[in-house]
Amino acid sequence: MDHHAKEVHCDQEKPPDMVLSDRWSSYRDDDVGKTQFVKEKVLDNLWWDRVDYIIAFTAPIYDMIRFTDTDKPSLHLVYDMWDTMIERVKTVIYRHESKRENDPSSFYDVIHKILEDRWNKSNTPLECLAHSLNPRYYHETWLNENIHRQAPHQDEEISSERAKCLRRYYPNADERRTVNLEFARFSAALDTFRDPDSLTDRGLMDPKSWWALYGSSTPNIQALAFKLLGQPCSSSCCERNWSTYSFIHSLKRNKMTPSRAEDLVYVHSNLRLLSRSSQEYQEGESRLWDIGGDAFDSFQGAGILDVATLSLDEPTMEAVLFADDEGNEEVTGLASTSS
Repeated sequence: MDHHAKEVHCDQEKPPDMVLSDRWSSYRDDDVGKTQFVKEKVLDNLWWDRVDYIIAFTAPIYDMIRFTDTDKPSLHLVYDMWDTMIERVKTVIYRHESKRENDPSSFYDVIHKILEDRWNKSNTPLECLAHSLNPRYYHETWLNENIHRQAPHQDEEISSERAKCLRRYYPNADERRTVNLEFARFSAALDTFRDPDSLTDRGLMDPKSWWALYGSSTPNIQALAFKLLGQPCSSSCCERNWSTYSFIHSLKRNKMTPSRAEDLVYVHSNLRLLSRSSQEYQEGESRLWDIGGDAFDSFQGAGILDVATLSLDEPTMEAVLFADDEGNEEVTGLASTSS
């Protein structure tokens, strides 16, 4: 939708031939008034300006959804991403309405209420704990990017949700007190965390690498960081795996044993992961599966993804899959053929 709309909008100097042709004017199979209405809209510059505006303030929302709908580690990023996304939406709306930052905007209030309600439904204490364990959010570079930003241990909402998570994770009061003291040393940069390299690298290093290098004095918090900083923030990657399984083991293709189907899912998923290192993926030509998975009809231009679709309807592939009941050699042969 957005890509097509932008293409048409960029072509306003040369309107689409469809609505300017004689065949469009003579169309009588449906309501003539509707065809005229469509023609007027397609040729209306003001209407395309509105389309551009809608795309502009929804783009930050789409970008965030797209990023979080992958198996990349993002649990520790999503809290900040929500705040950044809302700020970007506000900036677009206020610029369009020619308003200052503190001016009221009825339209933005409606959008903000929708986003806020959605955030309140999806926000979890675990996300706040993961956010609190990201060293970058204590570094002055990140804090100075926006005057409204606070370090996680200074934010009341984050601190409250983090405490809930720790109480559930450590029901024993003595253990929890030890963990809280470790977190206090980390967040306030006390003791070994005062090291100049440790303070500088908070804003420069990957968070897991930072914890591996500087977190040995707080083993409990370090172990939590290793668990949370490598997690995705949604179950979409699991659901995509289930979708892949149903794609391979279906009503029409039900002779495979569970172990063989699991092996095929393993091969299928890993071929997709390998595709991320390809030039096509880096240029954005083969990222369709990140969101749609096997629901997409085509992976044209996807390079190795053409193999990963596992087109089992080919006779040679069927023969390989069903030649043996055990399936060990078949799966190995498929993997070697694909590679």
